[in-house]
Amino acid sequence: MGSLNHHAAVPLGLDPGDISRSWQRCRMAGLAPEQTRVDQPHFSQAERRQAAERHATLISQARPVMEYFYSQIKDSGCIMLLSDENGYLLEAAGDVDFCTRAAKVALQPGACWAEDARGTNAVGTALIEGKPIVVNGTEHYLRHNNFLACAAAPLTEPSGKLLGVIDISCDARRYHPHTFGLVRAAAQMIENRIFEISFINQTKLRFHLSSDCLGSVMEGAIAISEDGRILGANRSGFNMLGLRQMDIGHQDFGKFFDMSLQDLMDLDRRTQGRPVVMHLRRGETIYVSVEQMRVPNIRRMASVSAGAAKTDALNELDTGDERVGKAIGQLRRVLGRKVPILLQGETGVGKDFFARAIHQAGPRTGGPFVAVNCAALPETLIESELFGHAPGAFTGAKREGSVGRIREANGGTLFLDEIGDMPLQMQTRLLRVLEEGQVTPVGGKPVPVDFLLISATHADFTARIAAKTFRADLYYRLNGLAISLPPLRERMDIMALIGRILAREAQARGGEVPTLSLELAQACTRYAWPGNLRQLSGMLRTACLMLEEDENMLCMHHLSEEALREMRQKPMPTPEPAGSTLRAQSDAMIAGAVSEAGGNIAAAARNLGISRNTLYRRLAAMRAH
Repeated sequence: MGSLNHHAAVPLGLDPGDISRSWQRCRMAGLAPEQTRVDQPHFSQAERRQAAERHATLISQARPVMEYFYSQIKDSGCIMLLSDENGYLLEAAGDVDFCTRAAKVALQPGACWAEDARGTNAVGTALIEGKPIVVNGTEHYLRHNNFLACAAAPLTEPSGKLLGVIDISCDARRYHPHTFGLVRAAAQMIENRIFEISFINQTKLRFHLSSDCLGSVMEGAIAISEDGRILGANRSGFNMLGLRQMDIGHQDFGKFFDMSLQDLMDLDRRTQGRPVVMHLRRGETIYVSVEQMRVPNIRRMASVSAGAAKTDALNELDTGDERVGKAIGQLRRVLGRKVPILLQGETGVGKDFFARAIHQAGPRTGGPFVAVNCAALPETLIESELFGHAPGAFTGAKREGSVGRIREANGGTLFLDEIGDMPLQMQTRLLRVLEEGQVTPVGGKPVPVDFLLISATHADFTARIAAKTFRADLYYRLNGLAISLPPLRERMDIMALIGRILAREAQARGGEVPTLSLELAQACTRYAWPGNLRQLSGMLRTACLMLEEDENMLCMHHLSEEALREMRQKPMPTPEPAGSTLRAQSDAMIAGAVSEAGGNIAAAARNLGISRNTLYRRLAAMRAH
């Protein structure tokens, strides 16, 4: 051990004893420092293909992170490596010149870097020690590896099971201590991606001892079942809570926190998305952000206990998106007050679902809900369709007359969809109905009416009013409360929505709720969805029909050719980094993601894999610093 180079400062978090223990293991394994490179384990091409299939999740989640980090260390003479749990290299990305030299010592996919085969090295030693490791120069047990400096960090599943290792290697003369921070950040990002994709339909808690760290790569996260069991955690979650691998799937949320799960949900609802201050059983104060990716029984129970039983229809639409949640909160304030509601948003965002939910959640739920698509009615029929007509009022009129859709809605709700397409003449008549509270059928006498008016449009009213195709006075009558519904590409609850749609399809088919493959789940979160919820529902409905009787997982091959082509067309953007500490790297990634998304906070949060609430908090903290 006298040949070890300890002149350089040991990076923070490293234990010099790791190298000593490794050298002892190497001697016990019968390795000699001067031995040659013959007969080292190596995958055949067939074995590499099999390994890629076995580790498809790890590779798919690690590859974007590797590409991102490699883009930051490009031209610095480095190579980035991914290994499996046995030390076999699965992926590599690096500079050509260094890769040529690295290939001579088998730093390439297929090679095995287990410690008992290659001696002390960052990949193999990190696997055995179970923690991040730096092996620099002569710290390598085999002398022909002394030109290398390697930093590696192990990767684990949300269950705590070892998955593999991420490594950055370079010429020992060019090693920088910052590399240790980079490889740890890369490991956390990969593990966090695996955590997110593993629990797309579960309620998750994100937490940290500092509120400033919520939303960063340093935050802890756990997924919880509806009965409160911890289903999985990221590495920070394991460390902060003191979780053990045996706890996953067995231990209850209440063992670690000083509050019941239902009490937490009640408190989260009252704080409207702001971090909840709690205490661990060990006594530390911790800040917790609740992210409900679907509406579990816990929330329904909390809603009933809070006396909100009549608002279940709106609760069903609250699946975790901040803007949708805010809209629902505003709608609750006007329920029963006969305030006209204007729903605005792109075609397919679910304006009709919201209109029905408003009706069902309010005091008029026992009355009729009458929906009229103003864009679908011929201009020659819209007057009689809306306002009704007296018997024989005009040629072709019904002999018995017609009450019209407005009178049909008496005592209930009238939903005028695509009202921006209503002809000017009809706008004038509708305005009169709203002002006078009575409707005059064609050829008949005025009749009193009482209804809640909900309108919806995808039109730009400002432009239409300027073009004199829509009456400004009618717009102000409709706009008692204007609600803008976000397009699907900006929503943070897409996986919860998918879960809801799949549950509905399963009920219709009479089978189990299908799951999504990791590849398809990723594609769904990255796609722009120009057709919004309508497009998503149609795609999933068709995919479910393609399932064989013995299948219960939707994969990319279940999509139609057109949908498959669309889903694969948009790559995930990569943010620009800066800084050397984990906090600085986190800040740089956040700033880069916001810039890449053109200031679109929802898109940036989606690309970072965090909620919009946490992104807002992180941006505020960055500005404060």
